[in-house]
Amino acid sequence: QVQLVESGGGLVQAGGSLRLSCVASGSLFSINIMGWYRQAPGKQRELVAKIISGGITNYADSVKGRFTISRDNTKNTLYLQMNSLKPEDTAVYYCWYRRDFTDYWGQGTQVTVSS
Repeated sequence: QVQLVESGGGLVQAGGSLRLSCVASGSLFSINIMGWYRQAPGKQRELVAKIISGGITNYADSVKGRFTISRDNTKNTLYLQMNSLKPEDTAVYYCWYRRDFTDYWGQGTQVTVSS
C-alpha cells in the first residue's frame, strides 16, 4: 500500500502563486510515476502534470509555462509550483502515484483562484 498526503492548497487571487506538496509513504518502488490531477465541480478529473522516476515530465496544455512539477526522491515528496493562477484553475487537486499498474490517490487539496 501507498499513502499520499497533500498540502499547500488555499485561496489565492488571479495572477498569484501556490505550491502543492505530496508526501508518499508505504511500499514505494524506485520505478514509478507521480503526478497531479484536478477535478472542478461538474467536470471530470483531468491530468495536470506527471513526472516519471527518471525525471521526464508532461503537462496539460492548459498549464504549460505556468506550472512546474518536481520531485525530491530523498524525501519521497512531489511538488507542483503553480504560477500565474487563473480562476479556471480552481479545483480539488489530487496527488497520484502509479506503480505496477496500480494507482494510488491522495485525499485532495482545494485550490480556489478568485478573479
